[in-house]
Amino acid sequence: MLSSAFRRATTNAASRSPAFTTARRTMAMVGPASGGEISDELLAKLGSLSTQALVDGLWVMGWPAAQIDGARPLHSSHKCVGRAVTLNFVPARPDIAADKPPGGESPEYEAFEKCGPNEVLVMSSVGPWESVGGDIKFLRLKQRNIGGLVTDGSVRDTDEIINYGFPCFSYSTTARQGPAAMQPWECNGVISVSGVTVRPGDAIVGDQDGVVVVPAKVAETVYGIAHGREVIEDIVKEELVQNPGPPGKFYPFMSGKIKHDSPLAKLLATKGITPENSNQFEGSADW
Repeated sequence: MLSSAFRRATTNAASRSPAFTTARRTMAMVGPASGGEISDELLAKLGSLSTQALVDGLWVMGWPAAQIDGARPLHSSHKCVGRAVTLNFVPARPDIAADKPPGGESPEYEAFEKCGPNEVLVMSSVGPWESVGGDIKFLRLKQRNIGGLVTDGSVRDTDEIINYGFPCFSYSTTARQGPAAMQPWECNGVISVSGVTVRPGDAIVGDQDGVVVVPAKVAETVYGIAHGREVIEDIVKEELVQNPGPPGKFYPFMSGKIKHDSPLAKLLATKGITPENSNQFEGSADW
């Protein structure tokens, strides 16, 4: 009896010790990096929409901000769509530099080789003015025919990167060298880019307004909302061209909130769009 009580007391005391707690925490499961899969067909459909429509789609669903404000197109012609391949940089430290796989085994080159026409490399920098790379490194991305590059850091050798032809979105450009400030540490983990979470496989869509992250888990739903909104916007613009006047009578206009008896609803009815076949009206939202 004494022995049994002693064992229980010893076990309870050990379970409260810092060492036991730390060991237990290290055994915790880590969630999957990727949130789902996006087909080539759905990827192309998402790329046909504007970033603002995609942002609005996520917004009405109640999802957090999805626009990477710290990434601007390097050239006015740049647009991109692709599945995210992620690369995380961490601040430079001697032991980090020593422990990072060397040369061609570095996480950044691992990420490069995962990229192709339907992928966008998303690089999380430690600061907006730090260089994530330049012409020599990114020549490999040209060879891979990458779908795009997005970073909240800066890039070097701007003219040459533009000549490479792949879409590039960055905070800015710089002449700085990157290794003095940061090191590539992980390929295809969950990263934060300008405060926006990016998971491998998420859809990345970029145009002149910026870059939007569409989570793979809800990509189909976001497309349905955003596409429906763009159709309606085109109808409204066509009406205002044919019958010039203030657009205010068609507002407020929010997906899933269009009132059935509003001037906008009446205009849409003339085009065959009704609560019975559209998710843009009050009571018809399917998300």
